[in-house]
Amino acid sequence: MLPITIDPVATIIGPPKDAAGNPLRQTIQVRPQHEGCLLRIEHCQHLWVLYWMSQLEPSDRLVTQVHPRGDRRNPLTGVFATHSPMRPNPIGMTRVRLVERDGLRLIVEGLDAFDGSPVIDIKSG
Repeated sequence: MLPITIDPVATIIGPPKDAAGNPLRQTIQVRPQHEGCLLRIEHCQHLWVLYWMSQLEPSDRLVTQVHPRGDRRNPLTGVFATHSPMRPNPIGMTRVRLVERDGLRLIVEGLDAFDGSPVIDIKSG
């Protein structure tokens, strides 16, 4: 099988939570070459954001089984049957509420990606 190359379409700006753990609005900064992809996106109330969990260590990608939610009382489960970030290809997917579009910036609520995470794709949700 040939390797896959994915070029990010955007970058996440801002942390997902404040120091107290409260969710924050985040910005998705879309790359200029993808401006046309944003046509009428402001008509969407929700979006699916697919992003690369770039802060995981290479060793995290080798983990095949986890205790769901990190609770050792839960039986070991294959990562494909969980929401664990530990996976061969650390792709995150979150449904967010689109608050505002400002040019190439999408202001969203409910995103759980770290600041600087590359966005792989955005879909209406």
